[in-house]
Amino acid sequence: MESPIVIVINIFILVLLGTFAYAGFHGAPWFPTRKKDVTRFLTLADIKFGQKMYDLGCGDGRLICAAAKVGADAYGLELSLFPFILANIRRYFNKDKERIKISYQNIWNTNLRDADVIYVWLMPGVMTRLQKKFENELKSGTKIVTYCWPIKEWRPIKIDKVLGSPNLYLYEVKN
Repeated sequence: MESPIVIVINIFILVLLGTFAYAGFHGAPWFPTRKKDVTRFLTLADIKFGQKMYDLGCGDGRLICAAAKVGADAYGLELSLFPFILANIRRYFNKDKERIKISYQNIWNTNLRDADVIYVWLMPGVMTRLQKKFENELKSGTKIVTYCWPIKEWRPIKIDKVLGSPNLYLYEVKN
């Protein structure tokens, strides 16, 4: 018979793996955004002090922490337990932690009406569904930056291309 500690560890590992799978099927598997691409995002998004920035699938929180550093009220949504824990650890040690909120939450159950800037790195199949959510919820002037994959039916106002890195696509909602 297995010891109770081994059983608890195995259950914990199964829960972690289960949340990775769930998040992967509902948006994208977790791959951290590279530091140089975080800098590219901040430049492209041109975040102003006090703007509300959302990272849909915030992973380990590096992007929302960087956005808070430049003055954003940064909100991260994450469905995978391990990156969610990492994001909260990163937030805890961040000097701008009062500007950072992280929710263990599905993006489809989140109202984005107050967003000024949104960052998205999700799978192409999710982008079509997100486009409809954006059209229904976002106010005019909201900036959306997508990493890797464009929103197919929208025309970006700018594409940031860097050799060896995925493209960043900047959109602005016009209602």
